[in-house]
Amino acid sequence: MAPKKKPNKPFNNHQTSDPGLVSKINLNNEATDSTSKNHKLNGHILNDKQMVGDESSELQMPDIMRLIQKDLSEPYSIYTYRYFIHNWPMLCYLAMYGEKCVGAIVCKLDVHKKVVRRGYIAMLAVDEKYRQEKIGSNLVMKAIAAMVADGADEVVLETEITNEPALRLYENLGFVRDKRLFRYYLNGVDALRLKLWLR
Repeated sequence: MAPKKKPNKPFNNHQTSDPGLVSKINLNNEATDSTSKNHKLNGHILNDKQMVGDESSELQMPDIMRLIQKDLSEPYSIYTYRYFIHNWPMLCYLAMYGEKCVGAIVCKLDVHKKVVRRGYIAMLAVDEKYRQEKIGSNLVMKAIAAMVADGADEVVLETEITNEPALRLYENLGFVRDKRLFRYYLNGVDALRLKLWLR
C-alpha cells in the first residue's frame, strides 16, 4: 500500500457551472474519421452546454443509466441516480459526441466528519467505442474543478481492485491509494479507496 501523501494538483481550477444546472460537455469532433469503427476523437472539451432544471435531468437519466449499468458491476436503482443528479446537478456531466452521450460522471460534495468538505465520485463511465480518447480524464477534471470552486478539501472514490484502467486513470490525475475495502462489492471483489487532497 502506497504511503499517504498529498500529491501535486494536476488540474486547473477553471470556471464551472452555476448551481442548479446539469452540464452537458460537447467533444470536438472536427478531426473525426467518420469511417473509423473506433470513432476516433481528439478528446478535448470545447464547452459545456447547460441543461436547466429537474425536467432536463430526468430526460438525461436514461443516457446516464445506460452507460453506467453497462460499465459498472453494481446494480443501482433509478432512485440512486436521482439522489445524486437532483441534489448535485452541478457535479454531474455528460460527454456528448454529436447527439450521442458517450460518457458520464456523477458526483456529490458534502461535509465529512463535520470538518472536511469532501467530494465523492460515485460513478464514471465511458462508452467502450470511445475509450482511449481522454474522455474519462476530462470528465473527472471537470468535476474536480467544480468541487474546488465550491470549496472542497479532498475528493474520494472507490473502484474495484482489479480495475487496472480505472486505477491508472485516477492515479495519473494525482489520486493515491488510501484504503483497501475487503469484499466491498456485491460480486465479492475488494475495492480500493482512492483520495486526492486539494488543500
